[in-house]
Amino acid sequence: MGVKVIKFGGSSVADADQLRKIKAIVEADPERRYVVVSAPGKRHKADNKVTDMLITLSAQVDGNMPYDQLFGAVKERYTSIAEGLGLDADLEGWFDEIAENIKKGYSEAYIVSRGEYLSARLIAEYLGYDFVDTKNLVIFNSKGRLKVEETNEAIRAELARHERAVFPGFYGGYAGTDEICLLSRGGSDVTGSLVARAADASMYENWTDVSGMLMADPRVVSSPLPIKYISYAELRELSYMGASVLHEDAVFPARMAGIPINIRNTNAPEDSGTVISREGGANDEYIISGIAGKPDFTVISIYKNMMNKELGFVRRALAIIEDQKINFDHIPTGIDSLSMVIESKELEDKLDDVLDAFRQQLKPDEIIVEDKIALIAVVGRRMHRSIGVSGRICTALANKGINIKMLSQGTNEINVIVGVEAADFEEAVRVLYAEFVH
Repeated sequence: MGVKVIKFGGSSVADADQLRKIKAIVEADPERRYVVVSAPGKRHKADNKVTDMLITLSAQVDGNMPYDQLFGAVKERYTSIAEGLGLDADLEGWFDEIAENIKKGYSEAYIVSRGEYLSARLIAEYLGYDFVDTKNLVIFNSKGRLKVEETNEAIRAELARHERAVFPGFYGGYAGTDEICLLSRGGSDVTGSLVARAADASMYENWTDVSGMLMADPRVVSSPLPIKYISYAELRELSYMGASVLHEDAVFPARMAGIPINIRNTNAPEDSGTVISREGGANDEYIISGIAGKPDFTVISIYKNMMNKELGFVRRALAIIEDQKINFDHIPTGIDSLSMVIESKELEDKLDDVLDAFRQQLKPDEIIVEDKIALIAVVGRRMHRSIGVSGRICTALANKGINIKMLSQGTNEINVIVGVEAADFEEAVRVLYAEFVH
């Protein structure tokens, strides 16, 4: 029998009704042996996430402000879940321990992590699974960097002691100490991926409130089709443009081990969702897998006669933006030109300094700055060696009167990046979706 690791996000653990869905999902497949959970999310739009409540509570503690009322609200969230499920768990004992540790001056990370901790303890009680704390399993060095291999060995050794278990996501601990260290937001996804790798899982199921990924942003394209299968490489390209429902760090451990990830919907468990794997799969009705984009870039174009003969020109240009701690997205080049495509927010309060440095150190003939540029990624592994994809993109946009400012294709031939004016962004996405999907 194989092993599946399943992770449930905040919306999936928000209340007693959601936990009933979790139990039905877990019990529907005996291979679902290891469960990773987030802190309870919002029950409705006006509600608060438990993690946000705990962040505020920590600030109140740090500022020597009264926090009893907020702590009471946190307790109420878990008490209402337990009562709704008819659980006789030792909630008061858990709350008393946390309250005592807060009084002892435990860290902000400790306080914030209690959302996942309490969630995992409660769900373990409900499922009849073992509770396993991740404090000493997800291991960080003194600089807060995850020690991947040490973590893998620690989790693997712990799994051998448990046939079925529930783990809190989002946190671990500093090596050799009792101090809690938090992963970034979305860290429960990372924990799930780490557990999946350590368990040599046949599948890592990530249960959330959407039925996988869509081929385009539904806020831009009406009723886009779902993505049934996608490769890690394609996911990386779409994630870069903000289209992923998973943080990139959450994919890495599973990708290292070649474990497929299945994004599923807790509220619609009958939906197959999206499967992410090394090779992808057969969506084969369409040549592309998805379209994603961002609307706010700035392009700095540097022109200089005989640039290609000037040794180290590109290196010096990159060093200037590195000195300003600016990330670039693309660098289209010509014989006598170099363009840097940079998210506009990266250039806030820095643009004048960058331009001055370019002029002083590169001695260009001309610099042109264009802001309000959008980038759109058309992604699909079936584009590899397919003839005419770029031509179709250009023709479709031209027929709608949309001017292309930039066009580049990755050497792996699974993505084409199109630059258009930001004002044309949404229309361009709709045009390209219609060209390749409908």
